[in-house]
Amino acid sequence: MSTDEESENAAEPQDEVQEAFEPLEAVEITPNSLGGALHLVATPIGNLADITLRALEVLKNVDLIACEDTRHSGRLLSHHGIRARLVSLNEHNEARRIPELIAHLQAGGSVALISDAGMPTVSDPGQRLVQSVVAAGLKVESLPGPSAVLTALAASGLPTVPFYFGGFLPHKKGQREKELLAALQREATSLYFESPYRLVDTLAMIAAAKPDHRVVVARELTKKFEEFQRGPAQQVLSHYQARTPKGEITLVIAPAELPKWITW
Repeated sequence: MSTDEESENAAEPQDEVQEAFEPLEAVEITPNSLGGALHLVATPIGNLADITLRALEVLKNVDLIACEDTRHSGRLLSHHGIRARLVSLNEHNEARRIPELIAHLQAGGSVALISDAGMPTVSDPGQRLVQSVVAAGLKVESLPGPSAVLTALAASGLPTVPFYFGGFLPHKKGQREKELLAALQREATSLYFESPYRLVDTLAMIAAAKPDHRVVVARELTKKFEEFQRGPAQQVLSHYQARTPKGEITLVIAPAELPKWITW
């Protein structure tokens, strides 16, 4: 990695590359205690060392690993010395892939599901697969691990209970403004994923409604250039108007009423 922060996610946004769908060929089943179950495995959100021993053990021993992008996940597995059969499972092919994976599980095989980062199915593909496995009467095991939502929440300095996670903010301004106004009135801390290309516009919407409302921008969590910007919305907006945001962002918005112990 370059030591220059300007290299960090400097490219313009591009359309997601879609891997060609290849039907799953017969896969040899390895008899072990993992068979007949779908294993949801959380993977690092940045730092590749943030993976559990149990996760590594499961990834080493399952027959198949279903992932969003085989190239991206291949780098993670290579880093940890794991050789595994990878198959793509994303929003474009999930419906076609599910019957193949169900058949493999019903035959006594094992499958791990991972996303590009964090907990699979949470703002990532896999929800339909999990539902189908449950409906088929098969076992689902969830291995805890990295989560951008909980990492940002825990370090935000805002109340952690209750909290609301809304996934990615809408692209359309009208829908995004409606969601942000709801967050400002909510009696819970609200968290969203946001693109760096829309962050300034999003912060401007919050500042226009409530300039003194506390927000936190958690950027590039667990990575080299990790950053937390905390403060009134107008202050955080000014920071990113002067310095173009880059990288992956989790936006944390304070509840409508702050407890007395919040002093920043």
